[in-house]
Amino acid sequence: MTYKEYKKTVLANNPELRKEYDALASQYEIIDAVIAARIEKQMTQSDLAERADTKQSNISRFESGNYNPSVDFLRKIAEALDKRLEITLR
Repeated sequence: MTYKEYKKTVLANNPELRKEYDALASQYEIIDAVIAARIEKQMTQSDLAERADTKQSNISRFESGNYNPSVDFLRKIAEALDKRLEITLR
């Protein structure tokens, strides 16, 4: 069984877990977008940290989901990746 299959099964069989997973979806979307942009630019976490004027450990914590970033932090990361930060409410 692949991870995707396992995740689909677990989330389908546990409504409480699904609710928590969905609540964190936007956080993981931004993390995935930052990691993808960093890899696309062939940057290490250290490279990104230097360009964003922060520490590599902050990038690592953010990418692992162990850091609740401020809008200012996200803006600096976006600029360091030559991207634009867009925040929407739906």
